[in-house]
Amino acid sequence: MASIDTIIIGSGAGGLSAAVCLARAGQKVLVLEQHYVPGGWCHSFFLNGHRFSPGVHYIGMLDKGSATSNLYESLGIANDLVFFRMNPAAYEHCWVGGEKFHLPAGFDALYQSLAARFPHEQKGLKKYLELVRTVNEQLQLIPKMSGFWDNLTIPFRTAQLGKYGLFSLKRVIDWHIQDPLLKAVLNVQCGDHGLPPAQASFPFHCAVMGHYLEGGFYPSGGGAAIVKAMTSAIKRHGGEVRTGAEVRRILVEGSGKAKRAAGVELASGEILHARQVLSNADPAKTYQLVGTEHLSPKLQTKLSKTSYSVTSLMLFLTVDMDLRGAGLDSGNIWMLRHPDLDQVFGEMKASDILSEEEFPALFISCTTIKDPVSFNGRHHCIEVVTFIDYKAFEEFEAGGSYRSPAYERYKARITEKLLNSLEKVVPGVRAHIVQQELGTPLTNEFYVQATRGNVYGTEKNFWQTGPFAYRNKAEIADLYLCGASILSHGVAGASYSGVQTAARILNRSMKELLQPEPGQAVRIYEAENPAEWPAWVHQKMQDKKRLFRPLPLLSSAAG
Repeated sequence: MASIDTIIIGSGAGGLSAAVCLARAGQKVLVLEQHYVPGGWCHSFFLNGHRFSPGVHYIGMLDKGSATSNLYESLGIANDLVFFRMNPAAYEHCWVGGEKFHLPAGFDALYQSLAARFPHEQKGLKKYLELVRTVNEQLQLIPKMSGFWDNLTIPFRTAQLGKYGLFSLKRVIDWHIQDPLLKAVLNVQCGDHGLPPAQASFPFHCAVMGHYLEGGFYPSGGGAAIVKAMTSAIKRHGGEVRTGAEVRRILVEGSGKAKRAAGVELASGEILHARQVLSNADPAKTYQLVGTEHLSPKLQTKLSKTSYSVTSLMLFLTVDMDLRGAGLDSGNIWMLRHPDLDQVFGEMKASDILSEEEFPALFISCTTIKDPVSFNGRHHCIEVVTFIDYKAFEEFEAGGSYRSPAYERYKARITEKLLNSLEKVVPGVRAHIVQQELGTPLTNEFYVQATRGNVYGTEKNFWQTGPFAYRNKAEIADLYLCGASILSHGVAGASYSGVQTAARILNRSMKELLQPEPGQAVRIYEAENPAEWPAWVHQKMQDKKRLFRPLPLLSSAAG
């Protein structure tokens, strides 16, 4: 590109959505990605033809007129996307100790389901769910407000948010609910932001619950389908996405208050100049690229005090087994050892992660049931996730020990421990594994450049969200930030962050950029109802069956 307006570092959902907005506005945009595929946490990878999406497990608010649907329509990519609605009767399955709960989509259905299981909590349950819905709605109002009248009335229109804004999730739910088991079920989506109830901000948790209140959806084609739709839109508007292009440093010109970001230097030594630089990397990585010498003491102090969200272990499995026959459906499964989530989170962060035979909590997702198009008629793909403390992998961080024999032995032992828990959900699954791969915090660092392997950007505590979060405009002129650490995390949150930052660069409002394009609409089909699938879905499934290639079982190969 002869003249670049904006260089974007990182091709996660935030960077790509910003690139779409900027390129559509006429800017020359260049997106740089150090990995060999774009997407950041939204990318997908293949093992022997089977696709896995480590950072995309479900998305909410996709029905027509809902926030995520409007986002994709406004970016002009909705027509390129197909989603499958996860089981509306149970898009979340909660296994707490020996109890099982199935959470349906919709406020009324959720209340009726839980009220039937906990009749002694009906009154408090109804008040609590109504409060969650109200606070979430009031949170959605804030970015839409502008002008004198809105600013004058905001305290009255967000009264519940103001009342509960500084309380923890634990404190608020304790005021309404007494039964520990019901608390665990209502709080199970703490796994979607990575903080236990005692540390989680109540409004932030309301936003997460609100996002999924009407159910969960999974993209056909996995996370890569969203990435493909966005990169195609960028190219359509004259932008460029370059992979295998690691940024070594952000170029800074001038001194004092006259400092400005002027471009980047790649690891290859290539120099690229631009009018603006937008970083989709997390704040620690971004300002490392800038260089400490260019940062104010205040910003350096903030960076030193910033904590990052939980890191993870992700086991990717392909099995030759009838998982529907084994009882799985398109809903997620959350497994908790016991109902005390604060204690469970503490147990997950134990220093010795091999001290027991099972992990205290797991998230289980079968992507070939969520996305029937990906199923070849025989092999299913499973993703098993748990959180851990990054310290458990620090010994492998340096000195070339990453991927060493000791590291591989460590991974093998962890895999066995994860399979011990999975066996409780899918008995006998070990005997049907055809391939397996374990992702660790070091994997997250290597492929996604996530500080300490974090999965949600900065930790979403009181002092790092809302007014205390990192701003999308840096203290250095012409340097901007977006992504999971700026506005919110998750696919939708990061994407909205990119739009917000693009609006700032263009000196326009988000409302102007989020105008749905005529004729755009996300296609949604029911994962649990094959009779409603269009002919092309059935045809693709038949094609996969026709091209099916059997893989030997790991147990057979080992024997």
